[in-house]
Amino acid sequence: MSECITWVVLDTSKRKHAVAVLDAGAKEPRESSVVNEPRALRRLARKLVREAAGEVRICYEAGPCGYALQRQLEGSAELVCEVIAPSLVPVRPGSRIKTDRRDARKLVKSYRAGELTVVHPPTAREEAVRDLLRCREDAMQDLLRARHRLGKFLLRRGHVYVGGKAWTGKHEQWMKGIIWEAEADREVFESYRLGMSQLVDRLGELDEVIEAMSAEEPYREPVGWLRCFKGIDTVTAMTILAELHEVRRFKSARGLMGYLGMVPSEDSSGDRTRRGGLTKAGNSHVRRVLIEATWHNRHRAGVGYRLRKRREGQPAWVIAHADRAMVRLSKRYRGLCARGKPKNKVVAAVAREFVGFIWAVLREGEIRKEKERLQGELRHTRVGSGAAA
Repeated sequence: MSECITWVVLDTSKRKHAVAVLDAGAKEPRESSVVNEPRALRRLARKLVREAAGEVRICYEAGPCGYALQRQLEGSAELVCEVIAPSLVPVRPGSRIKTDRRDARKLVKSYRAGELTVVHPPTAREEAVRDLLRCREDAMQDLLRARHRLGKFLLRRGHVYVGGKAWTGKHEQWMKGIIWEAEADREVFESYRLGMSQLVDRLGELDEVIEAMSAEEPYREPVGWLRCFKGIDTVTAMTILAELHEVRRFKSARGLMGYLGMVPSEDSSGDRTRRGGLTKAGNSHVRRVLIEATWHNRHRAGVGYRLRKRREGQPAWVIAHADRAMVRLSKRYRGLCARGKPKNKVVAAVAREFVGFIWAVLREGEIRKEKERLQGELRHTRVGSGAAA
């Protein structure tokens, strides 16, 4: 069957794509290029299908073109378009020349040999929700930079706040009481504060949109499950779900840990075994929010007022998972700290275990929902059969 497949690779860029086509039975690929424009891509897809002796399979590296290119090609003709992970593409150590044409020729041969790793693509809606959460993350980074600029400006002018934690109500009142002798300093101060105020308002609007989306399907139930865990609220839960966008593709918790780059690196040979730090080779967005959530589990296990409110109306099996996680993670954190391990390394190790509990809840939830759906269809079938009789 594979002898009848036409293999195509696009080496993408902003203006145009280099195209390498490996026809069925051919040893060397044909080369061309196509402008990154919808009409040109439609013509290319239809031409490839028209000239092919069998199935057409196209791939390109995940990059700035996102998944829109995949949807355009698959919507233009009867073909299969796949997105591959660029970090897992085989590389020749001695190769020192890199061009789009060379990359396309190399990739199309690796594609036919089955040496490329395919990325699981999200739907258009899943990608939109994911970008919304990343937009909020960018806004948080902008707010952090704005606070740093204002804080360093105040430090340069000799104004140091010693009344407690910065960027609170008391800190705001302290800044309002500063008297500026130079007009230029006052303008700089007000400009920095205005920029921070705009970012705070922007974050508030994004949080409202995310909160509304978390109450809709398919996010309503999984968000409620994840919010039962200590350290996870709506934004963190939505980030996990939007970035993973289908937990069923991970057959085990270890597979999800590897995807998030939360497994130790290893360099072993012969009798020598050497393990290093985390690979950090996976999804950095989920890894970041999980590390933040894990810091909440450094305290002794206990259910506070806010966590109790989040758990209201949730299934008992989810709360049982969350309680086991809270006890396990807290005990694990204290045990590793007692052995003298650095706290950052301890949190990373505990976060890896946290991934296992999250995977278990999401996986079991999907299985339960599938069983309920099948039981509902069976009841509906029995009712229909009884009515017909």
